[in-house]
Amino acid sequence: MKVIIAYTSVVFIWATTPLAVQWSNSSLSFQAAVTARMALAALLCAALLLITRRPLVKQKKDVLAFAAGAVGIFPNMLLVYWSAQFIPSSLIAVIFGTYPFFTGLFALLLLKQNAFNLQRVLALLVAVAGLVLINLDQLALGKHALWGVLGILCSSALFAFSTVLVKKSGAQVDAFRQLSGSLFIAAPFFVLTWLLTDANVPQSLDIKSIVGVTYLVLAGSMFGGVAFYYVLTRCQVVTVSLIPLLTPVMAIALGVSLEGEQLSAQVFFGSALVLFSLALFQGLVQSFGRFIYRFSYKGLRKGVRMGVLKIKPLFI
Repeated sequence: MKVIIAYTSVVFIWATTPLAVQWSNSSLSFQAAVTARMALAALLCAALLLITRRPLVKQKKDVLAFAAGAVGIFPNMLLVYWSAQFIPSSLIAVIFGTYPFFTGLFALLLLKQNAFNLQRVLALLVAVAGLVLINLDQLALGKHALWGVLGILCSSALFAFSTVLVKKSGAQVDAFRQLSGSLFIAAPFFVLTWLLTDANVPQSLDIKSIVGVTYLVLAGSMFGGVAFYYVLTRCQVVTVSLIPLLTPVMAIALGVSLEGEQLSAQVFFGSALVLFSLALFQGLVQSFGRFIYRFSYKGLRKGVRMGVLKIKPLFI
C-alpha cells in the first residue's frame, strides 16, 4: 500500500465518519451502534487472521502496542457516539481538529519531542478562541450540546494519547496486526458496556443504521484502521496530525448536502478560527505566503523582461 494512497484514504474516511456515526445511531442506541461496529470488525479480523494463518503476537512489545491502540478505540469511540447525539456531524470534524495540539502535548510529555514554538503556541491560543466561540453558541442551545462538544474534545485527547503511546511502544507491528490486536482488547469492553447500560435489542433497523454500521465496519474500522496504522508507522507524528486539518471542510459539505445541517455565524467563525489555527500550527500559512510572494515576484520580473508588463512612470 503506497503511503499517499493510505493517507488520502484516511482523510476521506475521517471526513465521512461523523455522518456515518449519526446514521448508525438512527434506529440504534449509541451503545448498540458502536458495539455492533467494533464486535463485527473484531470478528472479521479474527477470520482473516485464521484464513491467512498469520500470528497475532510475535514479540512481547506487540501486546504493549495493541493495548496502546485499544485506548484510541475504547473508551474513545464510545465518547464519539455519545456526543454525536447532541451536535451535528460537521461540528464533530471541526472539534476533532484539535488532535494535532493534543498530539504535540503528549509527544512532549511521553516522547520528549518538543513540537511547540512561539508560532505554535500562538496557534493554540487561536484554536482556544475558536473553541470558546463554538462552546458559547452550543451553550445557548442547551447543556446537552455543550456536553457533546466537550465529549469530542476528550475523544480528541484520548486518540492523540493513543497515537503517541503506539509510537512510544517501539513495536514493529504491521498495520493489520495492530488493528486486530487493538480491536481484540477493546471489543469486549464495548460488549460489557452495552450489557450494563443498555442491553436493548432493537425490533427493526432503518436503512440509515444499516448503511452507517456497514460502512463503519468495512471502511471505518477495517480499511481505515489498517490505513491509519500504516501511515502512523511510516510518517512522523506531526505529519499524521495534519489529517484533521483536511477533513472538516469535506465533513461540513456532507452534513449540509445530505442532512441539511446548518451552522450559525458564530459557530462558522469559530470553526474558521480552529482551521486557521491548524494551518498556522503546521506552518502552512507561512508556506502559502512564501509561495504567493515568490510566484508573484518571479512572474512580475519575467513579465517585465519579456515586455509583457510595462512599468509606467508615476509622474509625467
